[in-house]
Amino acid sequence: MQTHQDRILDFAAAGMWWEITQSTKDTHGAFFEAINVLAPGFDAPPLHVHPEAEESYHVLEGTLDVNLNGEWRQLGPGESAIVPAGMTHTLKNAHPVEVRLLNVHKPALGFERFFRRMHALIASGKLTLPPKNFGSLMRLSMLFVEHEKEIKSASPPHGVMRFFAFLGSLLGYKLPG
Repeated sequence: MQTHQDRILDFAAAGMWWEITQSTKDTHGAFFEAINVLAPGFDAPPLHVHPEAEESYHVLEGTLDVNLNGEWRQLGPGESAIVPAGMTHTLKNAHPVEVRLLNVHKPALGFERFFRRMHALIASGKLTLPPKNFGSLMRLSMLFVEHEKEIKSASPPHGVMRFFAFLGSLLGYKLPG
């Protein structure tokens, strides 16, 4: 049985935390849903795509900056953006107050596992976001490559991530289960 604490993914070092509101198990794989809270000044993750899934953002509080196919736009409370599968995107909070948003990945695929593994790496001190050391770069690359059905980096290119993932494996870096 999952407890409330099992539904919290604290990425505080990166400036965000999530509460899983609908797990992959809850929805029988139809979607994965979480409330994301982004701290003021939260910097954008690398541009990326979800090859086989749609992602959506619905702003509950604050102002969210979303980059869709190279164009930035702002979303305020009550506004949403849908990112179709294969579209390059990222998000950030460049404002002085936190942003709360509902984030959905549909279908769920392995997104929950990807985020839980990233959380475990951050919580154990083996990953910083953005990567600030060699080990973090290796582990993040390995994570992206192991989950390339869910997420692929556009910048840096996925091929670069594949190279670092291969190097990380050769050097004995490991990911959590």
